Amino acid sequence: MAHTPSKEMLSHLDESRRRFELLTDQLSQPAVISNREQFLKLSKERSALESVVEKYNEYRKKLGDYEGARSMLEESDAELRAMASKEISALEPELEREADELQIMLLPKDPNDEKNVVLELRAGVGGDEAGLFVGDLFRAFQKYAEGQRWKVDFLSKVENSAGGYKEIIASVEGENVYSRLKYESGVHRVQRVPKTETQGRIHTSTVTVAIMPEAEEVDVVIGPNDLRIDVFRAGGHGGQSVNTTDSAVRITYLPTNEVVICQDEKSQLKNKNKAMKVLRSRLYEKALHAQQSELSAQRRAQVGTGLRNERIRTYNFPQGRVTDHRIGFTSYNISDVMNGEIQPFIQALSSYYQALALKGESAVIVAPTPDD
Repeated sequence: MAHTPSKEMLSHLDESRRRFELLTDQLSQPAVISNREQFLKLSKERSALESVVEKYNEYRKKLGDYEGARSMLEESDAELRAMASKEISALEPELEREADELQIMLLPKDPNDEKNVVLELRAGVGGDEAGLFVGDLFRAFQKYAEGQRWKVDFLSKVENSAGGYKEIIASVEGENVYSRLKYESGVHRVQRVPKTETQGRIHTSTVTVAIMPEAEEVDVVIGPNDLRIDVFRAGGHGGQSVNTTDSAVRITYLPTNEVVICQDEKSQLKNKNKAMKVLRSRLYEKALHAQQSELSAQRRAQVGTGLRNERIRTYNFPQGRVTDHRIGFTSYNISDVMNGEIQPFIQALSSYYQALALKGESAVIVAPTPDD
């Protein structure tokens, strides 16, 4: 017998279909069309339901075909029974797969999944080599974003003396950016022989990656007296001035002394807008983190240190290996990964967390062992 969804799940799907049909009707009414705010709100809700309803309609059609084929097994004609049996064998795995897909589609969605992100990479331990890997890892993300047709815009970057970066901050805009990149937050470790190493010794360095959902003004309320904004002349490598006007902007969020500096643009206004984008996203992420503090405490109790100070992935160049320690997923195509081919990791992580959600479990990440 083919797998069928539970009564509760079918009821939820039927309600989604009724709601979709109601929204479709409402969106054709002149009163709604003339109200831009209401029209956009209802359109967004309908769009969110559309893929679920289409999949459910497809499933119900196949289920009807399946039930019809089963009824033919009672026929006296042997040839009809054989045809029915063949159709049942073909439909059962399809119904199993589509029922599982529907179950995943009904999982509660992360409200931030559709948001753009602010991407921050910072050199960790390892000195100049860590700074070089900041640039390499950012290029990998940049290549992946290009493949997804996302837009990447530098917000801030701080170079080091070796041609690498102490820090890179960028915005990534496109469709479902946060849902794809959110599992990339954490410590990325690289093991390789630096170009300056004359004896061929492998060095270990780290880069911290933060993926923050981009916050709108409505997401984060900043009071008029919460900010101190300073302007100054942008400085280049070695301290030389790269601009003759006070275009660089430093914004300090006074309640927590959070500081954001942007100086890449020649326009003071553009630098201020970019700095505010970074600040809002940082504050928004901290608010989300505070909401999840109870879950985080449970997780730390189970796996040790827990969140971002865990190294989540190792890039071992001598072995040509990239390993995600949270799920034990390994690729031996490190050159492809560094060229932006990170989708296998993103897909594996998404599947892992979906499986946990289906079981009603929280996302427990396995801490790496000392030998990883």
